[in-house]
Amino acid sequence: MEIDQATPLLGGLSPQAFMRRHWQKKPLLVRQAWPGVTPPVDRGALFDLAAQDDVESRLIRQQGSGWRLRHGPLQRRALPPLKSPGWTLLVQGLDLHVPAAHEMLSRFRFVPEARLDDLMVSYATDGGGVGPHLDSYDVFLLQVQGRRRWRIGPVPEPQWVEGVPLKLLADFEPEQEWVLEPGDMLYLPPLWGHDGIAEGGDCMTCSVGFRVPAQRGLARDVLQHVVDGLDVECDDRLYQDPRQPATDTPGRVPEALQQFAERAVAQALKDRDTLTCALGESLTEPKPRVWFEAGAPIARGAGVLLDRRTRMMYDDRHVFINGESFRAGGRDASLMRRLADARRLPAAEVAKLSADARGLLDDWADAGWLHAQGVTEA
Repeated sequence: MEIDQATPLLGGLSPQAFMRRHWQKKPLLVRQAWPGVTPPVDRGALFDLAAQDDVESRLIRQQGSGWRLRHGPLQRRALPPLKSPGWTLLVQGLDLHVPAAHEMLSRFRFVPEARLDDLMVSYATDGGGVGPHLDSYDVFLLQVQGRRRWRIGPVPEPQWVEGVPLKLLADFEPEQEWVLEPGDMLYLPPLWGHDGIAEGGDCMTCSVGFRVPAQRGLARDVLQHVVDGLDVECDDRLYQDPRQPATDTPGRVPEALQQFAERAVAQALKDRDTLTCALGESLTEPKPRVWFEAGAPIARGAGVLLDRRTRMMYDDRHVFINGESFRAGGRDASLMRRLADARRLPAAEVAKLSADARGLLDDWADAGWLHAQGVTEA
């Protein structure tokens, strides 16, 4: 992707300019960001996905001033009639199940992979929506079928509607309003109030969402990976207390043991390499509902393509893939980074990998994390 090249997707801005002017700063409406766009999945296939156990789905219905929420899996008979107004079906993580949705999401990879989350589809009948709300993350709202009216505005001090199963804004006062047609797109920074209502039914909106790690949650995940990755051959000295006197307060934790524990934790965290590995493993950990089907080793003369469910990243010294880390250097590191960035590696570049790196690709192929792509003549 040419990050300095203007693109219709961002209203004639380059990705570089968009990130500088709008990302986490201010909204952007783009008319015909994606001319001729078609839904990544048709209505029937979307309903079938919502019925699957491994797909996250929700049904939201507005009845008068009340709201009803039901979590999937949702069989077709659980959905209201198509002519019934005011209901919405949300299907999360469509990119994990539909190749066209994965390709659509890849158009937004000018944002780091560590921040990119998933592609959600909202299907709504006439008047359907999820109410005025805010998101803690950036979002691109791409209209792919039908029409949706969006009202947006900043919310300095959010107040919530009580007694409903959704986190809805009370007294939402929008400042801007537009109707989006297929191909139009709206970008919103975090915590901007927005309310989208389908007009005319058979409305489908694709929502590109982003990961927003919370400090406490990220610390918990990284520390768990640090613990899981502690080298069994590292210094594992035993606690000793030859000067411990007799005590008449046996329930009190000894000060020396507290200090021993502090040193043990500090020792585990002092190596920056350990922390960066733990972070990379945490960021590439597959989602709970993701699993892979076993594959086969890569044939000689073939390129490789990452499975759409695979998360792969890297830093200066490591490659991370699906919650695991590997040390990489030299030409192998350069080629593995190309694989992470492009999500594919041509046969000519696969052939340049060392035997050890090629062995890793075979292991990943066996696990279903990547697949062979094309075969050249030897």
